[in-house]
Amino acid sequence: MTINIKNFLNEKKKMSKMGEFQNLKQLEGLEMSSVSADLYNNGRDDLSFFYFKDGANYATVTTNNSITSESIVWNNNSHKKSIKGLLVNTKNANTFTGRQGKESLDILAKNLSRLLTLRESKSEKGTFETVKIKDLIFASTGVIGEQFPIDKIKDALPNLVEKLKSEHNKMYWLKVASGIMTTDTKPKLAYEEFIVGDELVKICGIAKGSGMIAPNLATMLSFIFTNADINSNLLKTLLKRSIANSFNAITVDSDQSTNDMVSIFSTRNIKLGQNLSLNDKILQKFELSLKKLCLNLAQQVVVDGEGAKKFLTVKIINAKSLSSAKNIAFSIANSPLVKTAVAGEDPNWGRIIMGIGKSGEAIDPKKLKIKIGNLTVAENGKISDSYNEEKLKEYMKWDSIEIEVNLKLGNDAFECYTCDFTHDYIDINADYRN
Repeated sequence: MTINIKNFLNEKKKMSKMGEFQNLKQLEGLEMSSVSADLYNNGRDDLSFFYFKDGANYATVTTNNSITSESIVWNNNSHKKSIKGLLVNTKNANTFTGRQGKESLDILAKNLSRLLTLRESKSEKGTFETVKIKDLIFASTGVIGEQFPIDKIKDALPNLVEKLKSEHNKMYWLKVASGIMTTDTKPKLAYEEFIVGDELVKICGIAKGSGMIAPNLATMLSFIFTNADINSNLLKTLLKRSIANSFNAITVDSDQSTNDMVSIFSTRNIKLGQNLSLNDKILQKFELSLKKLCLNLAQQVVVDGEGAKKFLTVKIINAKSLSSAKNIAFSIANSPLVKTAVAGEDPNWGRIIMGIGKSGEAIDPKKLKIKIGNLTVAENGKISDSYNEEKLKEYMKWDSIEIEVNLKLGNDAFECYTCDFTHDYIDINADYRN
């Protein structure tokens, strides 16, 4: 096994609170591979495949953008709740590619179907099922509007299938996670587990995302795998509930991609019982673990935001409604002025006031209490009597900053996550296609 070191080399220095990579474990029923189709013309991994020989229950959530990639269109048209394979390419979004992009997926599906069926026919068991084209789904990420590189990807498929492995250690998970990156500076992985009886339920997740990140998903792909036997309808509900305060609570630049996709796959190896419902304690335990994993991955996306040096948490408390809290939180988090102030380590809290006001939500300025870290900067409609500029400047040097806005209007709250805006963000996106 080899890992393309080019996937990790980057001149940007990143500060991270996320700690070391977790040690993801082998997941029964899942085979993975990652190779180079040379889409970047530098030999880095750019094509990944996830294969479920015995099938997997499947649920997904996708972008709310009215323009989507041909991959998402393909997946939506399949209406499958159980699939056998997921092919992921980087460098090209396969969005606004017209007939060529759509037909490319037909070609890839037919070729993959043939290669996998041939592989299964050579298995020691002697019996095998044909892998149908509708057993396959796709995900793409990269540049919008460029012709889809069908020939390069098609030519790489035999190698991709040949390299499929059912044994995955930490390094192999890293290799596959790095194969789905675009402007990311590092792969994103997360793992959770819990015991049911004498069985170990595992949840493994990988993600990519760095720019074009906003609520209702982002330029972000995330694939989550579990050995717990949960049907597709329950998986869909659990996934939707898990992204509400994770993948839908992050923003890097307020831009919502055409390719966003978060999917969960169950290899059905660990039986949790018959007729499961959301009220079952086992499923509640699973949901808690899934939410924790999703938040971990989502925060890693923000930490690795394009050009980011600082991680920013915006908390809105005591709001009159959840929607009001969310609107105000994202109004602050998406403000270029707030984000550049954080980048410049300037405690310019007036920009937070601006962000609250522009949200359109009804507030009472005299009730507002604003804190940066544990330092109160404004209350009772004016600067706080305890305001200390020097202490604030020291706090702003941290690589993890927290803003708390107490509206004192109700009992609802919302927390979102973003990063600062540095000049590196401009450099990366001004030169994105080169």
